[in-house]
Amino acid sequence: MFEARNFPFTLSALCFIALVISVRVGIYSRKWQWALKENEREDFGIILAASLTLLGLIMGFSFSMASARYDQRKNYEEAEANAIGTEYLRADLLPSADAARVRGLLKQYLQQRVLFYQASDNRQLQEIATYTARLQDDLWVAVRVPASATPTPIVALVLAGMNDVLNSEGYTQAAWWNRIPTAAWALMLAIAICCNLLLGYSSHGSERRAIMFMVLPLLVSTAFLLIADIDTPSGGVIRVRPQNLIRLVESFHQK
Repeated sequence: MFEARNFPFTLSALCFIALVISVRVGIYSRKWQWALKENEREDFGIILAASLTLLGLIMGFSFSMASARYDQRKNYEEAEANAIGTEYLRADLLPSADAARVRGLLKQYLQQRVLFYQASDNRQLQEIATYTARLQDDLWVAVRVPASATPTPIVALVLAGMNDVLNSEGYTQAAWWNRIPTAAWALMLAIAICCNLLLGYSSHGSERRAIMFMVLPLLVSTAFLLIADIDTPSGGVIRVRPQNLIRLVESFHQK
């Protein structure tokens, strides 16, 4: 069910439907047999206020988690660009033939990293991951061979730089997998449903007035949309744009 979190708009729509149904169930429960007495409304209002406060706190905490992960992905994109750009310059320390090979592979690798940030289809992402892994093997061999032939401190610097390039991709992938846990989504949805049940149950008056209680499901589902969008690296509207990697591609073309 919660795989819908990979599709923020779908998740938001499903949550809105579930919350609207919850409100209606609460309204009908009051009408049928469990109507509140006047002396019970004050106590019920305290319960409703506490539930809504809890929902707001959990949603705020989840938004903070999603924002932190989004910032982390942005930082790793910058780190990747810096590592690739530095290694491209350090390739000058290798023999000319090896340097040309390393630069050529780095350009291909850079293109794949840009595509990784721009792709949204799972099949395309899998193809990018496969090609990226192959390029990483080729890059490591391209610096390991000259380093083995002439193990000098200068060549070791190139080897260390390539290690940073490969590690930065691993850190980025780990940040892509680091998302709001499914249990947190389940808890938020469960509390939101309970709040809307209580809200519908507390309603009294005309049917027209009860329509006002549709506002909360709309606001909560919209908040879920924002949280899910920020938390989804390869989908939605709010995504990390590889601006540093793109700028590095442009600088490579100018050389």
